Amino acid sequence: MFTQVKYWNPYISPFDPCPPMRVKSYQTPPNLYIGFQPPNMEQYSPRQALHCGTLWPAFFSPYPSDGREEE
Repeated sequence: MFTQVKYWNPYISPFDPCPPMRVKSYQTPPNLYIGFQPPNMEQYSPRQALHCGTLWPAFFSPYPSDGREEE
């Protein structure tokens, strides 16, 4: 399943004085996956576009609901 949030496991040193973060995450913007904007793309209605911050659903990237994706 495609998701804009990617996860990775950082190296954990045995000498690290802090508690380890075993899984970290980052979010990729959707424009990375669309090389150019093709003509006649699906569009939101003007009201929904103002709500989403973009006119095109393919470029919509919501913020995480709780502000963090780390586990």
